[in-house]
Amino acid sequence: MGHLTVGRAPGAAGTSERPAPVSSEPPVRVEHLCKEFGPVKALSDISFEAAGGEILGLLGPNGAGKTTLLHILLGLTTPTSGSAQIMGLDLATQREEILTRVNFSSAYTALPHNLTVRENLTVFAYLYEAREPRRKVQQLLEAFEIADLADRLTGRLSSGQLTRVNLCKSLINDPLVLLLDEPTASLDPDVADKVRRLLTKIRADRGLTVLYTSHNMREVEEVCDRVLFIHRGKVHAEGTPGALLDRFQSDCLEDVFLALTRDGSLYEDGSR
Repeated sequence: MGHLTVGRAPGAAGTSERPAPVSSEPPVRVEHLCKEFGPVKALSDISFEAAGGEILGLLGPNGAGKTTLLHILLGLTTPTSGSAQIMGLDLATQREEILTRVNFSSAYTALPHNLTVRENLTVFAYLYEAREPRRKVQQLLEAFEIADLADRLTGRLSSGQLTRVNLCKSLINDPLVLLLDEPTASLDPDVADKVRRLLTKIRADRGLTVLYTSHNMREVEEVCDRVLFIHRGKVHAEGTPGALLDRFQSDCLEDVFLALTRDGSLYEDGSR
């Protein structure tokens, strides 16, 4: 995919130009997080940290609690108990400041259908006070190879095209923490590979911290530095892809996934 410069010009105004805060705190810290929807425990005592520049995979079956966790980190859902910090800021009391440093993309997020691709992205660029918003939008369109779609109504896009527009949106404010919910789910293999390469390059260039959900185990092995397996609202295993393969004596993460989800009761204490 196209080249994308992800940086800040000195002396420019706007959210995208603020310097990254100097902090000894991990970019993402979650402590004893619980979320209940009536009698359903969506998350149960989840704790983890994500380091600067790390791509952390969040894996688990549908209903495991992955999306609920992302929604909490975005401030869309309030936890029943526990805490979360982004860049050392407490989500419960500093949500507005946190949201200038975070962004999100999902293969399933809808955008206003009656606006063109360029109009949608320009709106977000102004909302995030990006430097040179029109230039930033064009840069992202070219990086994700959808500049030819700029003036098409968003409602007329295919699912794969809309996924790439959402990915453009997620980088419009040069976030420090990026939450990606199945970012390549609707992409053909060639485009998905290009998107993965672009995301890993942006991560390397900026030290971006990424939380990454996917049902594509091969993709997770390729992209993620570390993995959390979540099942029934709890973390059942964590480690690098290689370490997990060794621990479970498996050749691929899919076998680990199946072992954990088909008999999760074996791992209630987080061990095998």
